[in-house]
Amino acid sequence: MSNESIILLVAACSGVFALAAWVGLLAIPAWQSYSRAWERVAAVFLSLYVVAAFLVVGVGLGALVVWLWAS
Repeated sequence: MSNESIILLVAACSGVFALAAWVGLLAIPAWQSYSRAWERVAAVFLSLYVVAAFLVVGVGLGALVVWLWAS
C-alpha cells in the first residue's frame, strides 16, 4: 500500500467518522427537540454552524501546533 493510498484511506475514514459524530451528537438531538417539521429542519441547519465552529477551532489549533513545531 502506497503512502498516497494510506492518506486517502485515513481521510475517508475521518470523513465517515465526522459525519457519524455530527449525526449522532448534533443532528439527531436537534431533530428530536422540536415537533414541527420546519423547526426540525431549521435546528439541523443551525447545527451546521456548530460544526463550522468546531472546524475553525480545529484548524486554528492545528495551525498553532504546526507553527510552534516549525519555529
